[in-house]
Amino acid sequence: MIKLDLHTIQSIFKKRLSDSHKGTHGHALIIAGSKTKMGAAIICSKACLRSGVGLLSVSVPKKEKNSIFTSIPEAMIVLRREKIDYSKFSAIAIRPGIGTTTKSTLLLENLINTYSNPIVFDADALTIFSKTNDLLTKIPENSIFTPHIKEFDRLFGMHHSVEERIEKAILKAKELNCIIVLKNAQTIITDGIKVVVNTTGNSGLAKGGSGDALTGIITSFLAQGYSSFQAAQLAVYLHGLAADITLETQSEESMLITDVIENLGKAFKKIQE
Repeated sequence: MIKLDLHTIQSIFKKRLSDSHKGTHGHALIIAGSKTKMGAAIICSKACLRSGVGLLSVSVPKKEKNSIFTSIPEAMIVLRREKIDYSKFSAIAIRPGIGTTTKSTLLLENLINTYSNPIVFDADALTIFSKTNDLLTKIPENSIFTPHIKEFDRLFGMHHSVEERIEKAILKAKELNCIIVLKNAQTIITDGIKVVVNTTGNSGLAKGGSGDALTGIITSFLAQGYSSFQAAQLAVYLHGLAADITLETQSEESMLITDVIENLGKAFKKIQE
């Protein structure tokens, strides 16, 4: 198992070119949010934008569009009921707050059948997979799954130790040709061959919204042209590093994920020192 440290991250990270423009840094789509869970969509979107993506579109229900307009003016809106041309996006995430209804399942199936590039799957999307396992065999190559341990067990069966889950994560990542980010106190990332354990982060992240932010950061790096394995490593490390920096002004108890997102800039500066 390889430790994910600053040296490794610096070897992966690509410095932003001075003559670049918004088109250079990708166009991400985040499919998220529902009537009672728009916070998840907002957190995910803010984290994505703070991580350097050039353009961001957010797919939300029509009645909830104003919450995006007012809280994230930098994002564009795609109404959930509209037919989406997925081919124009360089990275797509489907996850927080979409629900697990029949409509949500059809939305996930349509995305998998239509989009050929890697997709970031989390939260409600993972729950849908756990109920319709045949969909797992249809995912695009190098897609990224980001389950916490309960979601992992729902997907791949009950496990009784961290070691058992890591072994299964390696097996499933290889079998499905995907990246698995197994979220825990020490997050593990595997592509089925290599296994990397993160070294940043603290218990302040053990709150609702942390996973939403991580998905946004991964999607941003994927849109910017990093490989799936690189995007996952960069995102997990920076997510944790921003949380560590947040401890300079907050405690682990008082820390909010919005504080962490606001400190992503300091985390970027730290890896570029």
